[in-house]
Amino acid sequence: MTSEASEGATEHTIDEIATVARVPSRTIRFYQARGALMPPEIRGRVAYYGDKHLERLRLIAQLQDRGLSINAIRDLLASIDKGETDLAEWLGVESALQASWANDHPRTVTEAELYELAGTTRPGLLADLLRAKLLERRGEVLLLLSPALLGVAMKLESAGVDLETALRAAEIVKKHMARAASDLVELFVKRAQDGAIETSDAAELFQALRPTGLEAVRVIFGREMERSLRKLLESGKIATLPGKVRKGRSKKR
Repeated sequence: MTSEASEGATEHTIDEIATVARVPSRTIRFYQARGALMPPEIRGRVAYYGDKHLERLRLIAQLQDRGLSINAIRDLLASIDKGETDLAEWLGVESALQASWANDHPRTVTEAELYELAGTTRPGLLADLLRAKLLERRGEVLLLLSPALLGVAMKLESAGVDLETALRAAEIVKKHMARAASDLVELFVKRAQDGAIETSDAAELFQALRPTGLEAVRVIFGREMERSLRKLLESGKIATLPGKVRKGRSKKR
């Protein structure tokens, strides 16, 4: 970098701004080609970059850390430049969208901690969880991918449902919930674009949707399970289940 640039000058060559922003020169050119970074000022045969370019490069890095693709970043920045989107408001909405609905995060555990969470030390449990991909070995520790699903699986296992069946059931639920969630997001976006949903704070809207959405899923799923179980009883197939299950049901009546 030139002495002038190092003393706080607002103009940099591409190599100088690459050093300051810690972004390779080829990446800067890529951002320009994709329309995410404004072009430099050309004087003679030299391209000069100023503070606005440095600020934009840092913003691009921040947005990439949030998982946005370069095309999505380009469109967002174009909307911000036109005054159509407020960056602070968008970041608030993005934070609301990124907040966990499931409240279930991977965590590292020792074998002793895993058995404590599972509530059992039965032989083969560790191997079963590794095979089921609920667990991964990470050096000296274990990575539990979903503590919540482990808890569900262990409750089912204590009721006589083997781990493989529980995980197959989880895949069925996941498949249908993924489609339902996608359809619901599309519905809300379309209704908002059509003006049917009115809100002055999108982040507040998403915060309100989280608990009500989860409660709706619980109620609707519960009703559908009741309907399916009634159909099972009416079909007479309950008689084909193992005797212990039938006796267990009769004792609870």
